[in-house]
Amino acid sequence: MREFKGFQKGINLGGWISQFDEYSKEHFDTFTTEEDIKRIADFGFDHVRVPVDYILLEDEAGNPREDGYQYLESCRQWCEKYHLNMIVDVHECYGYSFDPLKKDDKKKFFYDEELQDRFLRLWDRIADRFKDHADMMAFEPLNEVVLHEVADAWNVLLRKYIARMRAILPDAYLIIGGVCYNSVGTVHLIDIPVDDHIVYNFHCYEPLIFTHQGAYWVDNMDHDFRIGYPKTLKEYQAASSNLSKDLAGAIFDEGISEIGPAFFEDIFAPAIAKAAADNVPLYCGEHGVIDLAAREDALRWLADIHSAFHKYNIGSALWNYREKDFGIADISADEVRDILHKIL
Repeated sequence: MREFKGFQKGINLGGWISQFDEYSKEHFDTFTTEEDIKRIADFGFDHVRVPVDYILLEDEAGNPREDGYQYLESCRQWCEKYHLNMIVDVHECYGYSFDPLKKDDKKKFFYDEELQDRFLRLWDRIADRFKDHADMMAFEPLNEVVLHEVADAWNVLLRKYIARMRAILPDAYLIIGGVCYNSVGTVHLIDIPVDDHIVYNFHCYEPLIFTHQGAYWVDNMDHDFRIGYPKTLKEYQAASSNLSKDLAGAIFDEGISEIGPAFFEDIFAPAIAKAAADNVPLYCGEHGVIDLAAREDALRWLADIHSAFHKYNIGSALWNYREKDFGIADISADEVRDILHKIL
């Protein structure tokens, strides 16, 4: 399968200009700095994925905000200085959020032409702003589409998005994901025109009962719940009994292997087949384990998923660099290097 060159070993900058706790200049100026980008490069990563919320890039009326674009431009300059590539990911757009804590309408955006026009205009501005840097940048239209039922409507919007982006960025990488929170099991539903710079994208936190143990934002998750890795499928299934089937994930699928590298190969198989058939690289834009899990268990999980990544040339980005319940920034540099040596 084709390799997404330059985007094999990445990390997310979540919590900086997306999913931030405070909208303030002090936060944006200090949460991620040039020193962080240098440190990420020193650790051996080759790219960063930069989630950004629309509210940084446009006001409520849809007018561009130069100060927000400057954060992206500063990051791009730092990445260029330290020889990293960069993905711009619109994490939330006007009229749509994936965030389960925001109990808003997850469907309306995909059938509302006015909201979609504004989304496409936002991307016109992003593309025009960075059109001279397609050699080091890639672009991801929207973080996670929640509902399975909007798959066809999402494909319609993706075709419009690709046409608009290609008019400005004919040779930039566009990173395209499916539905159900960008599940690997929905990559095969992507139906778009492909070219040499289309990449299929997914996120993977399987089994969610392990990677999100105790997570306060997961419906019906006991905040005191803890579980190790690896366990058997039956153990994870039993522990997931309070979760919806969509949240519980692939552990309930038929015909998959027991937990380990083969488990990930099995759940990736349809996406790998789709990418190979379309001659498109495959990329995992988010994966990781909550900081409530035991460190050694998290390392075993990371080793197993990266075994599958390496085998099939799947690029990836770890969630997350700092905070957001998954961060590695506060771990000692020597320990981070040891972790990354084992998995990357």
